Amino acid sequence: MKRIKLTVAYDGTDYCGWQIQPNGITVEKVLNRALSRLTGEDIAVTGASRTDAGVHARGNVAVFDTASTIPPERFSYAVNTLLPEDVVVVKSEEVAADWHPRYQESVKTYAYHILNCEMPDPVQRKYVWHVNCPLDLEKMRTAAEYLTGEHDFKSFCSIHTGAKTTVRTIYSMDVERSGEVITIRVSGNGFLYNMVRIITGTLVEAGRGFRQPESVKELLDADERGKAGPTAPAQGLLLESIEYR
Repeated sequence: MKRIKLTVAYDGTDYCGWQIQPNGITVEKVLNRALSRLTGEDIAVTGASRTDAGVHARGNVAVFDTASTIPPERFSYAVNTLLPEDVVVVKSEEVAADWHPRYQESVKTYAYHILNCEMPDPVQRKYVWHVNCPLDLEKMRTAAEYLTGEHDFKSFCSIHTGAKTTVRTIYSMDVERSGEVITIRVSGNGFLYNMVRIITGTLVEAGRGFRQPESVKELLDADERGKAGPTAPAQGLLLESIEYR
């Protein structure tokens, strides 16, 4: 047996997230189905990030065990012929038999895209959150600065989280604008359920003038979800990469 690591990209629009659900198609399910068909084995992948319904990825990671004689680096080419067009394995490689994608030290990077203009763009509707009110980037950047470093992010995660601890470390957070699109890019050692989307909703409130940027520090101390901003829509979120150290 050998353990194969996959780097997976997908358009999450038509999926009920990554993790297998009793009712609904998921990215994990289509990967299992394609790999099982390819190898003739009963394959069940283990993913690094269980992205929500509608969330996209360019660099999610998964592993599976197989006795197949297919060379590790060729699995990506072979399985892509069996996957739908909105799911692509961009790389495959062999790793140690005990290597686990969730239990390694890593840096995860997410990007959230906001279309900030008067009218929505139907071409981008599946990949951005349309906000038609002007946003003050400097206020958003000031608010973001309070979130870098190690903090208890209890105010910035869903009340349904099952995490043992809500302490996480954010290494960097950038707020940039290109044309009508504002991108919030955040890198950290891990993220809680809906954490990036709640951070985005809070930064947008600061950008609209609904809250002072300094209030974000108070949110970290409050440890109360109800005091932070709304959860931004799923379609604007992209898991860009997971880099293992």
